[in-house]
Amino acid sequence: MTSPGRLLPAAVRRLRLRVGTKPSTAMARCLSTCPPARAVIYDQHGPPDQVLRVADVAPPEIGDRDVCVRMLAAPINPSDLNRIEGVYPVRPPLPAAVAGYEGVGQVHALGPAVDSDYLSPGDWVIPSPPSFGTWQTYVVKPAAAWHRVRSDVPPQYAATVTVNPLTALRMLGDFVNLSPGDALVQNGATSIVGQCVIQLAKLHGLHTINIIRDRPGSEEAKDKLKQLGADEVFTQSQLDSIKNVKSLLGALPEPALGLNCVGGNAASVIMKILRQSGTMVTYGGMSKKPVTVSTSSFIFKDLSLRGFWLQKWMNSDKAEESRTMIDYLLGLVHEGKLKYEMELTPFSDFHLALDKALGKHGSRPKQVLRF
Repeated sequence: MTSPGRLLPAAVRRLRLRVGTKPSTAMARCLSTCPPARAVIYDQHGPPDQVLRVADVAPPEIGDRDVCVRMLAAPINPSDLNRIEGVYPVRPPLPAAVAGYEGVGQVHALGPAVDSDYLSPGDWVIPSPPSFGTWQTYVVKPAAAWHRVRSDVPPQYAATVTVNPLTALRMLGDFVNLSPGDALVQNGATSIVGQCVIQLAKLHGLHTINIIRDRPGSEEAKDKLKQLGADEVFTQSQLDSIKNVKSLLGALPEPALGLNCVGGNAASVIMKILRQSGTMVTYGGMSKKPVTVSTSSFIFKDLSLRGFWLQKWMNSDKAEESRTMIDYLLGLVHEGKLKYEMELTPFSDFHLALDKALGKHGSRPKQVLRF
């Protein structure tokens, strides 16, 4: 398979579709501050439901090259919760840290030195690369930190396009040279990354073998993934109870690529299914259990184990490439070729959305705050 960048159309249009009523450019440039904002703040690390608070913050000033953005939507990602807990490698400084790392907003006002051909009031923008402080009603960042995106998609997709879909796209192209007809295996298949992997793989002629955890409603989850294009979906217990796991694959080829976001036994199963000299890429550890590798996996199967961290990739020299790929992904959303489950919750009900994200209301889709 060619790299994801080569899969893009020759020319990705940067649309400047307008939404709603926009302030005049002159008025937008006269503002020296954003309006007062409401923000989710924490002063110390700890359990998110204990340390987070919603508070008013002073109107941020707009510098010459800054842009004030009214936030439209922002997700609650597991990595956001890890930052708040203090266990993520990169965290905002304390105290008074504003939570959130991803989202979409609408340009409200421009600093006097911002080129109106680059951004205009009313444009939809995302922080690119993602950056701290998206869980608030207004955000000020330098113009170069914002990427204009199309506004003819649901805002929750623009708000979530970077962390999960881009991770899926990168992993499909960065580690193994896959060709149409090849297969891959993944755990955590009901996650947004997992759902995106299934759809992107299908678009590129790849087969997917998907593993989900045992839970009530697993049969319904299997059906949903197959509707997205999954070739096979198994629960963890199905694979644990079968000695010859590969016999379940039928006519599918042994996968060359495995994607692991769970760890523990779920990662071991992927290694059993991988073909000779296959590669497993770990991008998460939801079980909080280590990846344990048998000696035979190295000696007799010659497996390769790799890791992927989107933030490190985006903070290298990939900023412009990532923006092109984001445009490509949102184009797929617009065409109805990429979709995933989310639940919108008003920002005024933040603590309810947080409880859902923490699992206090059972298994729920990705929580996205609507401002």
